[in-house]
Amino acid sequence: WARRCVQETGHGKSTLVNSLIAKAGIITANVARETRYLDYREDEKERGITIKSTGISLNFQYDVKDDGALEQFLINLIDSPGHVEFSSEITAALRVTDGALVVVDVVEGVCIQTEMVLK
Repeated sequence: WARRCVQETGHGKSTLVNSLIAKAGIITANVARETRYLDYREDEKERGITIKSTGISLNFQYDVKDDGALEQFLINLIDSPGHVEFSSEITAALRVTDGALVVVDVVEGVCIQTEMVLK
């Protein structure tokens, strides 16, 4: 399944993606805290925001039946921008996914860009 994180800029999409990448064992928790793993372009690093959608495949093992038998799960994840300036990237990422994970800042709540994307 392909999933995509949807939300405004600066509310934690890339942080969540970094945490999932660390949980999958691709990077350490320290690296997840120190860098934006999927923001590889220089302009993304300089501005501290995601500009281009980037995908990654994550393998997880989980005991679904609580019987000690681990099942394999493959999640194809796309981290895409949250800023309205890059709405074409957001739209393109949503078109190729099976679903979306919406990240909402608990303090600010649902913002205008999030509402537009959800429509």
